[in-house]
Amino acid sequence: MLSALQATLAGEPALLLGFAAVFGALIGSFLNVVIYRLPVMMERAWEDDVAAARDEAAAERPTFNLLTPRSRCGHCGHVIGALENIPVISWLVLRGKCSACGGAISARYPLVELGTALLFAACAWKFGATVQALAAMAFCAVLVALTGIDIDTQLLPDQLTLPLLWLGLLFNTASLFTPLTDAVIGAACGYLALWSIYWLFKLATGREGMGYGDFKLLAALGAWFGWMALPVLLLLSSVVGAVLGIATLLIQRKGRHTALAFGPYLALAGVIVLFFGERLRPF
Repeated sequence: MLSALQATLAGEPALLLGFAAVFGALIGSFLNVVIYRLPVMMERAWEDDVAAARDEAAAERPTFNLLTPRSRCGHCGHVIGALENIPVISWLVLRGKCSACGGAISARYPLVELGTALLFAACAWKFGATVQALAAMAFCAVLVALTGIDIDTQLLPDQLTLPLLWLGLLFNTASLFTPLTDAVIGAACGYLALWSIYWLFKLATGREGMGYGDFKLLAALGAWFGWMALPVLLLLSSVVGAVLGIATLLIQRKGRHTALAFGPYLALAGVIVLFFGERLRPF
């Protein structure tokens, strides 16, 4: 059955792209949940660990995870129904407002859904109806979630960066994106590259220039694309980060010592290498 579906999609490019886009929009809707809830879950887990270390009882709270409770309006608590949760379309129909109280619904929700849909369609366009396309979609989905979380909290959770690293190594046992040896070396060198920059910067200035999550994310990108892609990844993320970072500081009128998330720039560099890596590698 799966082979028949694959053959059908491979023979109908328009159908393949449409299927990938719809699938991406649905995944994007779930990623919105991950972006909001995972940091809250992490904070609560940390509070429980602190209470346990102090021999105190953990705070009693309602169940809160990626599935429970159902999504609600942040203004009035209205439970969002199925027809109000159709990716992109519901936001447009509701004109970006809650159907119960009229409170504004952030435009980020449809943007994440639309962005993920476009990324999935691009994966299908580049790799066709293949396992490589599904792997690329998984890669993009995790990067979207990491980008949203890092922008909100300046955190890159191990719950996402480490599975991304292991997935890269796993897929490359079949050399989907790079030989396994290059992937292993890429993971190690990716981590050590930013780890070294971190300590050089700290020794020179006495301040921390980035977080450990950035090390792990570059290690994950190295696991997907191999050590040869690391110079391009670092160059792209640094250039994009410098341009957008300066623009953000100017627009928001903040000082040059303001902390900015670096994860989104690494993620963007990873997406660029996914689609154009062969043209960008120096060797």
